[in-house]
Amino acid sequence: MAISADLDKQLDKAYENLSIAEVLDAPVAALAGVSEADAEKLNAAFGIKTVRDLGTNKYFKLASALSDLGTAAS
Repeated sequence: MAISADLDKQLDKAYENLSIAEVLDAPVAALAGVSEADAEKLNAAFGIKTVRDLGTNKYFKLASALSDLGTAAS
């Protein structure tokens, strides 16, 4: 199944034309609004270096799931 998404506003300009696989392997700072300093802190605290690491981190996944449950319960 083909899926398309407009990520232009979600990614820094240098990463806008990459494939999803390339974005997932990119540094976390590829995400719009995440600075190099933020990326360094994520790496120091959680060992997160890439967008994939961030998306698969057990703490962030749990927080996202709890947030979804809280929204659904409201």
